[in-house]
Amino acid sequence: MIKEVYLIKDYNMKIYLFLTIALLNINLYSQDNMKKIINTTNAPAPVGPYNQAILIDGTLYMSGQVAIDITTKELVKGTIEEETEKVMQNIKAILNEVNFTFENVIKTSIFITDMDNFSKVNKSYGKYFNERSAPARETVEVSALPVGARIEISVIAKELN
Repeated sequence: MIKEVYLIKDYNMKIYLFLTIALLNINLYSQDNMKKIINTTNAPAPVGPYNQAILIDGTLYMSGQVAIDITTKELVKGTIEEETEKVMQNIKAILNEVNFTFENVIKTSIFITDMDNFSKVNKSYGKYFNERSAPARETVEVSALPVGARIEISVIAKELN
């Protein structure tokens, strides 16, 4: 009888220990994988109900960036190359906020209002990536972009192991 009581207590203790460890692991996992809002003053502030980026599970989902100058809060007016350069600088500022670089970028989406500018955009954009490890990408012509921009680029980046 005494031996059976000890076995039951030992069994109950093992269950309690297992549940405690499981709950701790679930809590740690959920904390690591919580959605983290990313906003930096080094890139243009959102102009609507969205954030500059979201980091979850080591992946950064960045909202589309246009060529807004953070000091003037105005769209850069100039050549498409100058506009593209400003967009890439804004992207870099958000990447830097989470200690990422352009090497972390795995996917981009480029929206331009005139496909005739494709080669110029491609040349300016290409300066930021190593050709051998450049991200996947699509480029789409659209009829219009916010604030009269001619280019917008969104990014997905991933923590490197």
